[in-house]
Amino acid sequence: MRDTQKLFHKDFSLVVIGQIISLFGNAILRFALPLFVLRESGSAALFGLVSASAFIPMVIMSPIGGIVADRVNKQRIMVVLDAITTAIIAVFMLLMGTAPMIPLVVVILMLLYGIQGAYAPAVQASVPLLAEGDLLVPANAVVNLVQSLAGLLGPVAGGILFGRFGLWPILAVSCGCFAFSAFIELFIKIPFKKRPRSKSVWALVKGDLKESAGFITKEYPIMSRVIVITFCLNLCISTMLLVGMPVIITEYLGISSELYGISQGILAGGGLLGGILAGVLGKKLRLQRAYLLLLLGAAAILPMGIALLMGAPPFAGYIVITAMAAFIMACGTMVNIQMLAFVQAVTPGDLVGKVIALVMTVNLCAQPVGQALYGFLFEYLAGAPWVIVLGSALASFGIAAYSRIVFSKLPGTAVKAEGDAVPN
Repeated sequence: MRDTQKLFHKDFSLVVIGQIISLFGNAILRFALPLFVLRESGSAALFGLVSASAFIPMVIMSPIGGIVADRVNKQRIMVVLDAITTAIIAVFMLLMGTAPMIPLVVVILMLLYGIQGAYAPAVQASVPLLAEGDLLVPANAVVNLVQSLAGLLGPVAGGILFGRFGLWPILAVSCGCFAFSAFIELFIKIPFKKRPRSKSVWALVKGDLKESAGFITKEYPIMSRVIVITFCLNLCISTMLLVGMPVIITEYLGISSELYGISQGILAGGGLLGGILAGVLGKKLRLQRAYLLLLLGAAAILPMGIALLMGAPPFAGYIVITAMAAFIMACGTMVNIQMLAFVQAVTPGDLVGKVIALVMTVNLCAQPVGQALYGFLFEYLAGAPWVIVLGSALASFGIAAYSRIVFSKLPGTAVKAEGDAVPN
């Protein structure tokens, strides 16, 4: 019998271990493949367009993944998707040298991101089933810590491997990671109650999306406002960093792929720190004050733009950009953990996977739009990237300031007690 008062019981521990291995393989791929496109083409616009294209399948698959996560054994979803990813990478390795590489990379990225879009809701929806009550926030913090740890180690290892040996060793390592993760996940037991299905798959998709959207817009309408805020912040900050950091560091400043990989590891370290702080502070964190973290994150963009505007030496600019990006990641991770625990706590159990997937999908929609836009901007303003960075800071300040009004209307605790009024 599972010990519900203990966070690291067997099943949760296996989920964490499987995530570490799987996400590490994912991280080195997601680092190396777009960088390969940028290095081979030298075009920021193409880099942004490829990154945007890769995110489209994730946007599509996230709500589908949420629906599947609520109706299929989550352990099976993890095993099957990791096994499919292993097969895809193996096929990619066989095709290397026999097919045009950039189109092949685009196809592989789209497949990998689509799988990740379906995979993430299964993991997130399994957390409330493996950790209850006061353990929910620490459990989400652990899952985010794992993501940050993989994001820390993956780019560093990927930068070294890619800079010295090229793409093939990265593919081999990631293929092994996904295969081993699928094997570990075979031994996980996640509570599952099969729901009867009397409708077609598409009717279920339409009905479930309508049900989850109805919960967000009608039963808990303030959640929709929070989603809009996070969408706008992702558009202004996240996509700027995703496109801007590799372009600025490797193309504008002329820094090596190895150092760029280290910068991405430090960036993930910021997320790791944010996850640790969220887990340690736990109950002391309040969503009503989350706007302060967003304001701090927006403020951290300013030194990045100023360093570029003042023409700081390349390595000094690299240090400033990396340090500030890591700080932004720490702030963002703390807010994300609070928001995820809040959504999990106020959403009915049979809707958790679908609602999380819908929230993720809306926020993911910012990625292809923002990456394509910033790719064009960084190519058009190749000699003055500081204009883009400072513009992002200004927009982010405005959004973060507005978030104070919305967050102040959230309930004092993440868990809505029976009979509480629903904020709107």
